[in-house]
Amino acid sequence: MDAYGHINNVVFLRYLEEARIDFLFRPDKDFQQGSVVARHEIDYKRQLVHRHAPVDIELWVTQVRAASFTITYEVKDPDQVYVRASTVIVPFDFAQQRPRRITAEEREFLREYMDDHESADEGEAVAA
Repeated sequence: MDAYGHINNVVFLRYLEEARIDFLFRPDKDFQQGSVVARHEIDYKRQLVHRHAPVDIELWVTQVRAASFTITYEVKDPDQVYVRASTVIVPFDFAQQRPRRITAEEREFLREYMDDHESADEGEAVAA
């Protein structure tokens, strides 16, 4: 919370991180081989004042490429959106200290959560 009683902009990054970790690191399907954040983009739509009630974070996949993917989020209540954001994630080989390609299993998992109207795989056309 900042001096005005609002949730600080940095806290929103933590909210997105918590949602992203919960999404990606599941016992049955995960990115345990490693991944890093390459980019965040955040649009602050409304102020969120400090409160005890939780806020919802909805997320979905908007792009899957050979060696990166994008997750898009909305931090919201049922009647209003506080933040719209996206994160570009790069699968990463920590042993070799370099990016890696998305595996077939990871791609299949990501496609389950993809919004087909916003983007598609590299080289694929989006149906209108």
